[in-house]
Amino acid sequence: MCCNKLAKEKFDELEKYIDSIENKKGTLIQVLHKAQSIFGYLSESVQVFVAKKLEIPVSKVYGVITFYSYFTTKPKGKYSINVCMGTACFVKGAGDVLKQFEDKLGIKVGETTEDGKFTLEVLRCVGACGLAPVVTINDKVYGHFTKKDVENVLEEYKE
Repeated sequence: MCCNKLAKEKFDELEKYIDSIENKKGTLIQVLHKAQSIFGYLSESVQVFVAKKLEIPVSKVYGVITFYSYFTTKPKGKYSINVCMGTACFVKGAGDVLKQFEDKLGIKVGETTEDGKFTLEVLRCVGACGLAPVVTINDKVYGHFTKKDVENVLEEYKE
């Protein structure tokens, strides 16, 4: 099921969590949230593990994962860059900001840089229209963002 010590520890942590739930019926989403917080994403092996532990078909696990946009089956970068594409942000230039991120990072929306540092995504609205256009990186919000800000913010996150 797992190929190294770290992976084994993560599976052990997930198993302990699932085993602590008394009535497992109806807990799939709860378990998937925990699994994603442990692993960072929901690989095929994690999906199979969850299905076996909850005694449900893997197809049901996969169906839930692909239905809810919160869940991901691909590893994400250390820093998740989200460009708001809601109406206010779009009108104020979010499309140009997104294009600049794609050009500077060499990736498209939904992809992660080869070094695993950045994942680029779009959001429909972050509820900060007065700050449009808005970019979030992990939990930090950047308002009035322009394509000129892209290089500076990427520098801020380089280690």
